[in-house]
Amino acid sequence: MTVPEVTYSESTATPKVRSTPLSHLSIELGHLYMEDFAAGPERLRAQFRRVRPWAEALRRMEADSRPGQATRISTCFLIDDYFAPFGSPAEVLPALVSAAEESGLRIDYIARESACAAADGVEVARIVEGRLVADPPRGTNGSRPPTHQSGWLSNGEPPSTGVAVSEAMDAHPGWQPPRQNAVKNHSIYVDVEIWQEHKTGRLWACPFLAAVWQLLRMGLLRDHGEPVWRPEPVTPAELPGTWHEMPAVVQWEPRAAPFAAFRTASVLDTRFIEIEQAVRVILSQVAIQPEVGAQVARRAAAEGVTLPDEVVDRIDYVFTSRA
Repeated sequence: MTVPEVTYSESTATPKVRSTPLSHLSIELGHLYMEDFAAGPERLRAQFRRVRPWAEALRRMEADSRPGQATRISTCFLIDDYFAPFGSPAEVLPALVSAAEESGLRIDYIARESACAAADGVEVARIVEGRLVADPPRGTNGSRPPTHQSGWLSNGEPPSTGVAVSEAMDAHPGWQPPRQNAVKNHSIYVDVEIWQEHKTGRLWACPFLAAVWQLLRMGLLRDHGEPVWRPEPVTPAELPGTWHEMPAVVQWEPRAAPFAAFRTASVLDTRFIEIEQAVRVILSQVAIQPEVGAQVARRAAAEGVTLPDEVVDRIDYVFTSRA
């Protein structure tokens, strides 16, 4: 006779998933790197002048999709303080906001890229790594280490010379091309490095941090049921002198719509195309916490918002060239 196994737990043992305020659209106005800031204020103004017409078009498109209804749209900007820290918040943020305003744009929220790795004692990137679900191609034989060991993630089967699988007397099978898992007519195979281990610790790759950034902008990450990021209002006089003292994301505009949104759109330089392609490969293999996904879906339905099931289909891009 088999005795059924019964597990008892307190109802308070499972943390409640707290909701986060959501806009309809989050528009990213760009990324700021050391070389961009070092080039001077005119470089920043030129960047924002290129971005402005696209940002305005995205606003109109969102408003047109909701005729007769109020539309919540927020803007954000990401600063690289992870790979090449530069300046200080007290120096950089006012110059950035001023350049945007002179070009007719308003920045609502400004975030630190290093906070996509860790913020306020939370290992944000580790949370996302823990939700990666492998997408092994057909015929996988275990010769490739899993992502959590190798630090690499792909969307298909890599090329093979066939040497490792040929028997001594067999004909050499020859080179086999890579193949995308979800192939449509022709394969576009992508292999993404998501981290490296160093003596000083793990260095997360730019595409992985950018994938974390997208998930945060969609309000899809929780730590023990709590939103990972909480925007903090600041004034210029309150800006700290070092990046690690700055909140993960600051709310610059007091009347801004919520930071996170049902959908995101990013207006970026063409140099980010390869990174964002890698971001889409990563996000296609991230399993969103079911309670969080269901919560966002319910709220979208209540507002009449059509929300694609796949996270990557909630992201839009505009790529512009400096030329």
